Amino acid sequence: MKKMDESELKRQVIENGNIPRHVAIIMDGNGRWAQKRGRPRVFGHQQGMKSVRAVVEACRELGCEVLTLYAFSEENWSRPLTEIKALMRLLQNYIEKEKQNLRSNGIRVGCIGRLEKLSDAPRNAITDAVRFTADQKQMLLNLAVSYGSRAEIVDAVRRLAGEVAAGRLAPAEINETTLAGALYTADLPDPDLLIRTSGEMRLSNFLLWQVAYTEIYITDVLWPDFRKQNLFEAVAAFQKRERRFGKVEKSGRNNRKPKDKP
Repeated sequence: MKKMDESELKRQVIENGNIPRHVAIIMDGNGRWAQKRGRPRVFGHQQGMKSVRAVVEACRELGCEVLTLYAFSEENWSRPLTEIKALMRLLQNYIEKEKQNLRSNGIRVGCIGRLEKLSDAPRNAITDAVRFTADQKQMLLNLAVSYGSRAEIVDAVRRLAGEVAAGRLAPAEINETTLAGALYTADLPDPDLLIRTSGEMRLSNFLLWQVAYTEIYITDVLWPDFRKQNLFEAVAAFQKRERRFGKVEKSGRNNRKPKDKP
């Protein structure tokens, strides 16, 4: 069967109508991509920035509300210092170069994670971009930086424990809703679609609470090779799935979970 070209695939995906509100991506394979070419790992990260631009544009074109990119994990702090510095420079450069373009396209920048662990330059670049794009409404580009889902849950529990200690919250009042409201993503809908590149079959401590009923799409494509066509293919696969949220009866393809956040 002839592979559908990018423009035709995009048209079909949009016509199908079931566009995921929130797409989350584990951007994996930069190091392997570089090693296959006999280049240092940082070269793969540099090339991966082209994929970031492509998927941001693609999600904006489809009308997604939120795109969350796993940019730097808590575990990544254990990598060699030279690689950490290179990753931080790339993150800083991307944000500084792209913030005007993001704003012009109605894209707001957000960030989740323990930003206090970043050095001044990348942290300031992120906070400046968040402030600069704060009034944009078309899409949120949500960067997970110094992020770990277990750390997020720990931070949420500490926050709720503080409320209990202060007498503003009773232990009996803590439920799924209050815990979700204490997470970094409190104001966001849970991801509808999680994409992982490079073929690895794990979540890598990414949005563990939020992806309870998320559709997962795994591709063997390494992140530096991932482009709009690949994003459209992932969404097309998502549109063919029936989401039942634990229910047995069929309730229509890709139904929204009744308690989805606005």
